[in-house]
Amino acid sequence: MEPSPTLARRLWEAIEPIHAVVYFAPEPAAAARAIGLIGFWMGYFAGRIAPLGPLTAPAANALCFAFAPARVARALPDAWAYATPEKVLDSRIGAVRATLARTLPATGGGDLERLVALLERAVEGCGYEGRTLAAAWSTVPRPTDLLGRLWLATTVLREHRGDGHVIAIAHAGLTGLDAGLAHVATGQVSRELLQTSRGWSDAEWERARRRMTGRGLLDRDARLTRSGGTLRREIEHATDRLAGDPVTLLGATGVEEAIRLAAPLSRHLVDTGVVPVPNPIGAPRP
Repeated sequence: MEPSPTLARRLWEAIEPIHAVVYFAPEPAAAARAIGLIGFWMGYFAGRIAPLGPLTAPAANALCFAFAPARVARALPDAWAYATPEKVLDSRIGAVRATLARTLPATGGGDLERLVALLERAVEGCGYEGRTLAAAWSTVPRPTDLLGRLWLATTVLREHRGDGHVIAIAHAGLTGLDAGLAHVATGQVSRELLQTSRGWSDAEWERARRRMTGRGLLDRDARLTRSGGTLRREIEHATDRLAGDPVTLLGATGVEEAIRLAAPLSRHLVDTGVVPVPNPIGAPRP
Protein backbone atom coordinates (compact mmCIF):
# COMPACT_ATOMS: atom_id res chain seq x y z
CA MET A 1 0.00 0.00 0.00
CA GLU A 2 1.39 3.39 -1.03
CA PRO A 3 1.23 6.48 1.19
CA SER A 4 -1.97 8.49 1.01
CA PRO A 5 -1.77 11.53 -1.28
CA THR A 6 -1.33 14.29 1.27
CA LEU A 7 -1.17 17.89 0.10
CA ALA A 8 2.59 17.92 0.77
CA ARG A 9 3.10 14.83 -1.41
CA ARG A 10 0.84 16.09 -4.17
CA LEU A 11 2.68 19.41 -4.24
CA TRP A 12 6.02 17.61 -4.56
CA GLU A 13 4.70 15.39 -7.34
CA ALA A 14 3.40 18.46 -9.18
CA ILE A 15 6.69 20.39 -9.08
CA GLU A 16 9.43 17.74 -9.01
CA PRO A 17 9.72 17.30 -12.80
CA ILE A 18 10.24 21.05 -13.18
CA HIS A 19 13.24 20.81 -10.89
CA ALA A 20 14.40 17.49 -12.32
CA VAL A 21 15.06 18.78 -15.83
CA VAL A 22 18.48 19.70 -14.43
CA TYR A 23 19.34 15.98 -14.25
CA PHE A 24 17.92 14.76 -17.54
CA ALA A 25 18.04 17.57 -20.12
CA PRO A 26 21.22 18.06 -22.19
CA GLU A 27 21.74 21.77 -21.47
CA PRO A 28 22.92 21.48 -17.82
CA ALA A 29 25.35 18.67 -18.64
CA ALA A 30 26.73 20.62 -21.60
CA ALA A 31 27.09 23.76 -19.47
CA ALA A 32 29.04 21.82 -16.84
CA ARG A 33 31.41 20.50 -19.49
CA ALA A 34 31.82 23.99 -20.92
CA ILE A 35 33.24 25.30 -17.63
CA GLY A 36 35.66 22.38 -17.36
CA LEU A 37 33.85 19.80 -15.24
CA ILE A 38 34.60 16.25 -16.31
CA GLY A 39 31.78 13.77 -16.79
CA PHE A 40 28.13 13.84 -15.81
CA TRP A 41 28.62 13.03 -12.14
CA MET A 42 31.17 15.75 -11.48
CA GLY A 43 28.65 18.19 -12.91
CA TYR A 44 25.85 16.63 -10.87
CA PHE A 45 27.53 16.80 -7.47
CA ALA A 46 29.26 20.15 -8.02
CA GLY A 47 26.00 21.63 -9.28
CA ARG A 48 23.87 20.33 -6.47
CA ILE A 49 26.36 21.25 -3.73
CA ALA A 50 27.53 24.58 -5.18
CA PRO A 51 25.53 26.88 -2.83
CA LEU A 52 27.38 25.31 0.11
CA GLY A 53 30.82 26.16 -1.25
CA PRO A 54 33.74 23.82 -2.04
CA LEU A 55 32.74 20.84 0.09
CA THR A 56 34.85 17.72 0.30
CA ALA A 57 33.49 14.25 -0.41
CA PRO A 58 32.66 13.21 3.19
CA ALA A 59 30.50 16.28 3.79
CA ALA A 60 28.81 15.96 0.40
CA ASN A 61 28.21 12.26 0.96
CA ALA A 62 26.42 13.00 4.23
CA LEU A 63 24.01 15.19 2.29
CA CYS A 64 23.65 12.91 -0.75
CA PHE A 65 23.69 9.62 1.11
CA ALA A 66 21.57 7.77 -1.43
CA PHE A 67 24.75 7.66 -3.53
CA ALA A 68 27.73 5.38 -3.05
CA PRO A 69 30.57 7.25 -1.31
CA ALA A 70 32.96 6.17 -4.06
CA ARG A 71 30.83 7.92 -6.66
CA VAL A 72 30.84 11.15 -4.67
CA ALA A 73 34.59 10.91 -4.04
CA ARG A 74 35.33 10.65 -7.76
CA ALA A 75 33.68 14.05 -8.24
CA LEU A 76 34.57 16.04 -5.13
CA PRO A 77 36.68 17.90 -4.22
CA ASP A 78 38.33 17.59 -7.67
CA ALA A 79 35.52 19.61 -9.27
CA TRP A 80 36.63 22.76 -7.48
CA ALA A 81 40.01 22.64 -9.24
CA TYR A 82 38.16 23.20 -12.53
CA ALA A 83 35.47 25.70 -11.52
CA THR A 84 34.53 27.66 -8.43
CA PRO A 85 31.16 26.99 -6.75
CA GLU A 86 30.03 30.45 -7.86
CA LYS A 87 30.84 29.69 -11.48
CA VAL A 88 29.14 26.30 -11.26
CA LEU A 89 26.00 27.87 -9.79
CA ASP A 90 25.77 30.60 -12.41
CA SER A 91 26.29 28.09 -15.19
CA ARG A 92 23.69 25.71 -13.81
CA ILE A 93 20.96 28.31 -13.41
CA GLY A 94 21.61 29.67 -16.88
CA ALA A 95 21.42 26.19 -18.37
CA VAL A 96 18.18 25.36 -16.57
CA ARG A 97 16.66 28.64 -17.75
CA ALA A 98 17.49 27.63 -21.34
CA THR A 99 16.11 24.12 -20.74
CA LEU A 100 12.78 25.35 -19.42
CA ALA A 101 12.46 27.90 -22.21
CA ARG A 102 12.90 25.06 -24.71
CA THR A 103 10.80 22.38 -23.04
CA LEU A 104 7.89 23.97 -21.17
CA PRO A 105 4.63 24.57 -23.02
CA ALA A 106 3.32 28.07 -23.41
CA THR A 107 1.19 29.15 -20.47
CA GLY A 108 -1.82 31.40 -20.72
CA GLY A 109 -2.14 34.84 -19.24
CA GLY A 110 -0.43 35.26 -15.89
CA ASP A 111 -0.43 31.56 -14.96
CA LEU A 112 3.36 31.28 -14.82
CA GLU A 113 3.70 34.46 -12.84
CA ARG A 114 1.02 33.27 -10.41
CA LEU A 115 2.67 29.85 -10.01
CA VAL A 116 6.02 31.44 -9.28
CA ALA A 117 4.45 33.75 -6.70
CA LEU A 118 2.76 30.80 -4.96
CA LEU A 119 5.92 28.71 -4.87
CA GLU A 120 8.05 31.57 -3.61
CA ARG A 121 5.47 32.16 -0.91
CA ALA A 122 5.65 28.46 -0.01
CA VAL A 123 9.43 28.75 0.29
CA GLU A 124 8.90 31.41 2.94
CA GLY A 125 7.27 28.69 5.06
CA CYS A 126 10.32 26.42 5.03
CA GLY A 127 12.19 25.84 8.25
CA TYR A 128 15.79 24.75 7.86
CA GLU A 129 16.62 22.94 11.09
CA GLY A 130 18.68 19.92 10.00
CA ARG A 131 18.07 20.79 6.34
CA THR A 132 21.45 21.87 5.04
CA LEU A 133 20.88 21.57 1.30
CA ALA A 134 17.58 23.42 1.41
CA ALA A 135 19.06 26.14 3.62
CA ALA A 136 21.93 26.66 1.19
CA TRP A 137 19.66 26.85 -1.86
CA SER A 138 17.39 29.30 -0.03
CA THR A 139 20.29 31.79 0.07
CA VAL A 140 20.80 31.79 -3.71
CA PRO A 141 19.85 35.22 -5.07
CA ARG A 142 16.50 35.17 -6.81
CA PRO A 143 16.89 35.34 -10.61
CA THR A 144 15.29 38.25 -12.42
CA ASP A 145 13.38 36.12 -14.93
CA LEU A 146 10.29 33.98 -14.28
CA LEU A 147 11.80 30.69 -15.47
CA GLY A 148 14.86 31.09 -13.28
CA ARG A 149 12.66 31.99 -10.33
CA LEU A 150 10.40 29.01 -11.03
CA TRP A 151 13.30 26.57 -11.02
CA LEU A 152 14.90 28.02 -7.90
CA ALA A 153 11.63 27.88 -5.95
CA THR A 154 11.01 24.26 -6.94
CA THR A 155 14.60 23.46 -5.99
CA VAL A 156 14.36 24.90 -2.48
CA LEU A 157 11.05 23.13 -1.89
CA ARG A 158 12.27 19.74 -3.15
CA GLU A 159 15.55 19.95 -1.21
CA HIS A 160 13.56 20.91 1.89
CA ARG A 161 11.47 17.79 1.40
CA GLY A 162 14.54 15.73 0.51
CA ASP A 163 16.43 16.79 3.62
CA GLY A 164 13.38 15.80 5.66
CA HIS A 165 13.36 12.44 3.89
CA VAL A 166 16.98 11.88 4.92
CA ILE A 167 16.06 12.72 8.51
CA ALA A 168 13.19 10.20 8.41
CA ILE A 169 15.37 7.46 6.91
CA ALA A 170 18.14 7.98 9.45
CA HIS A 171 15.63 8.04 12.31
CA ALA A 172 14.33 4.66 11.09
CA GLY A 173 17.84 3.23 11.37
CA LEU A 174 18.34 2.80 7.63
CA THR A 175 21.20 3.87 5.38
CA GLY A 176 20.72 5.50 2.03
CA LEU A 177 21.43 2.17 0.36
CA ASP A 178 18.90 0.41 2.61
CA ALA A 179 16.29 2.93 1.54
CA GLY A 180 17.19 2.24 -2.07
CA LEU A 181 16.59 -1.48 -1.62
CA ALA A 182 13.23 -0.75 -0.01
CA HIS A 183 12.33 1.44 -2.97
CA VAL A 184 13.26 -1.31 -5.42
CA ALA A 185 11.26 -3.80 -3.35
CA THR A 186 8.08 -1.82 -4.03
CA GLY A 187 8.40 -2.60 -7.72
CA GLN A 188 8.27 1.09 -8.65
CA VAL A 189 11.84 1.13 -9.92
CA SER A 190 14.22 -1.60 -11.04
CA ARG A 191 17.38 -2.59 -9.24
CA GLU A 192 19.35 -1.99 -12.43
CA LEU A 193 18.15 1.60 -12.75
CA LEU A 194 18.63 2.52 -9.10
CA GLN A 195 21.90 0.69 -8.49
CA THR A 196 23.46 2.02 -11.69
CA SER A 197 22.39 5.59 -11.10
CA ARG A 198 23.52 5.62 -7.47
CA GLY A 199 26.83 3.85 -8.07
CA TRP A 200 26.58 0.95 -5.62
CA SER A 201 28.61 -2.18 -6.31
CA ASP A 202 27.06 -5.65 -6.35
CA ALA A 203 28.95 -6.47 -3.13
CA GLU A 204 27.58 -3.38 -1.38
CA TRP A 205 24.07 -4.17 -2.61
CA GLU A 206 24.30 -7.76 -1.38
CA ARG A 207 25.54 -6.71 2.07
CA ALA A 208 22.62 -4.32 2.37
CA ARG A 209 20.21 -7.05 1.24
CA ARG A 210 21.50 -9.39 3.94
CA ARG A 211 21.26 -6.62 6.52
CA MET A 212 17.67 -5.83 5.55
CA THR A 213 16.76 -9.52 5.53
CA GLY A 214 18.30 -9.96 8.95
CA ARG A 215 16.14 -7.15 10.29
CA GLY A 216 13.05 -8.82 8.87
CA LEU A 217 12.42 -6.00 6.41
CA LEU A 218 13.00 -8.01 3.22
CA ASP A 219 12.19 -11.63 2.50
CA ARG A 220 14.49 -14.09 0.71
CA ASP A 221 13.28 -12.79 -2.66
CA ALA A 222 14.18 -9.18 -1.68
CA ARG A 223 10.52 -8.22 -1.37
CA LEU A 224 9.22 -6.11 1.48
CA THR A 225 7.90 -8.09 4.42
CA ARG A 226 4.93 -6.80 6.37
CA SER A 227 7.35 -5.13 8.77
CA GLY A 228 9.34 -3.69 5.88
CA GLY A 229 6.23 -2.29 4.24
CA THR A 230 5.11 -0.76 7.51
CA LEU A 231 8.50 0.87 8.07
CA ARG A 232 8.59 2.26 4.54
CA ARG A 233 5.12 3.77 4.93
CA GLU A 234 6.17 5.28 8.26
CA ILE A 235 9.18 6.90 6.56
CA GLU A 236 7.01 8.29 3.77
CA HIS A 237 4.43 9.60 6.25
CA ALA A 238 7.23 11.25 8.26
CA THR A 239 8.61 12.78 5.06
CA ASP A 240 5.21 14.28 4.27
CA ARG A 241 4.85 15.58 7.81
CA LEU A 242 8.31 17.16 7.74
CA ALA A 243 7.45 18.81 4.43
CA GLY A 244 4.28 20.32 5.87
CA ASP A 245 5.37 23.86 6.79
CA PRO A 246 5.17 25.31 3.25
CA VAL A 247 1.72 23.71 2.90
CA THR A 248 0.60 25.25 6.17
CA LEU A 249 1.73 28.69 5.05
CA LEU A 250 -0.02 28.49 1.67
CA GLY A 251 -3.13 26.82 3.04
CA ALA A 252 -5.16 24.17 1.25
CA THR A 253 -6.54 26.61 -1.30
CA GLY A 254 -3.13 27.98 -2.19
CA VAL A 255 -1.58 24.53 -2.49
CA GLU A 256 -4.40 23.29 -4.70
CA GLU A 257 -3.93 26.31 -6.95
CA ALA A 258 -0.19 25.69 -7.15
CA ILE A 259 -0.82 22.05 -8.04
CA ARG A 260 -3.37 23.06 -10.68
CA LEU A 261 -0.85 25.38 -12.31
CA ALA A 262 2.27 23.22 -11.96
CA ALA A 263 0.95 19.74 -12.75
CA PRO A 264 0.25 20.39 -16.47
CA LEU A 265 3.80 21.70 -16.91
CA SER A 266 5.27 18.65 -15.21
CA ARG A 267 3.05 16.27 -17.19
CA HIS A 268 4.26 17.90 -20.38
CA LEU A 269 7.89 17.36 -19.33
CA VAL A 270 7.16 13.70 -18.65
CA ASP A 271 5.01 13.10 -21.72
CA THR A 272 7.58 14.66 -24.05
CA GLY A 273 10.39 12.54 -22.58
CA VAL A 274 12.34 15.35 -20.95
CA VAL A 275 11.96 13.71 -17.52
CA PRO A 276 11.66 9.90 -17.66
CA VAL A 277 9.23 7.87 -15.59
CA PRO A 278 10.20 5.64 -13.86
CA ASN A 279 13.25 7.46 -12.60
CA PRO A 280 15.71 7.03 -9.70
CA ILE A 281 14.11 9.95 -7.85
CA GLY A 282 10.82 8.09 -7.54
CA ALA A 283 8.85 10.98 -8.99
CA PRO A 284 5.68 9.84 -10.79
CA ARG A 285 3.79 11.51 -13.59
CA PRO A 286 1.59 13.96 -11.67
